[in-house]
Amino acid sequence: MTKPAILITENINGRWIKELKTRFTVRIEQNLWKSPDKLKNILPDYSAVIVRNQTHLSKKILVKGTKLQIIGRAGAGLDNIDVDVASQKGIVVSNTPDQNSISVAELTLGMMLSLARKLKPAHDHVLEDGWQRQRFMGTELYDKNLGVIGLGRIGFLTSLRANALGMNILAHDIYVSPDAASVTETHAELVGLEELLNQADFISCHLPLTPETKHFFNYEQFCRMKSTAFFLNLSRGKVVDEEGLIRALQEGEIGGAGLDVREKEPPEKGPLSRMDNVILTPHIAAFTQEAQERVTSAVCKDVTSVLEGDAAKNFVNFPKPKSSQALI
Repeated sequence: MTKPAILITENINGRWIKELKTRFTVRIEQNLWKSPDKLKNILPDYSAVIVRNQTHLSKKILVKGTKLQIIGRAGAGLDNIDVDVASQKGIVVSNTPDQNSISVAELTLGMMLSLARKLKPAHDHVLEDGWQRQRFMGTELYDKNLGVIGLGRIGFLTSLRANALGMNILAHDIYVSPDAASVTETHAELVGLEELLNQADFISCHLPLTPETKHFFNYEQFCRMKSTAFFLNLSRGKVVDEEGLIRALQEGEIGGAGLDVREKEPPEKGPLSRMDNVILTPHIAAFTQEAQERVTSAVCKDVTSVLEGDAAKNFVNFPKPKSSQALI
């Protein structure tokens, strides 16, 4: 009997991938995400596909997945997968919603500290044989207001850690009630967006990318913030209008920014890379050894379960494949 075949389109490896290879036929092409036409042409041969965030599984590609039973997303976001089309085709979509949350929360705190204490320009100054300490007067996190937009798992873990540092948590999330654990355990105050933007010293974005959240942060929003406020985005790049952010930074409307994600990835070099009050990282929030071990484990277990006739644990549409339906 022929083993089911699994296609991996990005750089995903480790012991859990080796385990997959003992059960199934596994093909790894870590740069396949750059060639959507090639992906479309070979997809009919596979029962499962495992991706990160760079592979775009659009309707045009998914209609070719005639054998496809499951899409395993090694990460939380689903904006690169047409989940509706996958569901119409009877394909299980599985992701890893919590496995990298700690790593993202820790990097958020790291960026906050780096911005508050001007670590990047101070580091560069010392490398140039400088020692002018007075140029790098920073600010404490203690007793400052952290505004968290999106109080899901990552927003909650970020708030919990910030609260332990003595920060006051202001949260905005229309789907969270005042008696939710994410509010009570972090001593957060649920507030309206306007109040959060006006009062926060640090603003951390933890929103998924949807049609409603695209460019949620624009020039007008940045102008509502304190001129000393620091803005952080470790969620999705297109949640921020980068032209508006650049303008706000150039005009001194906000104090600085930390971005792990960009509107276009990889981004072109531009004004943000030349600003001392901006920290840029290449979408590494979830890239720790521990997080990737958890992520890879979870996605491989779900793929294995589905291909062997069992239910996925972290499914976002249904736990087992359903009969394919004709697409309009």
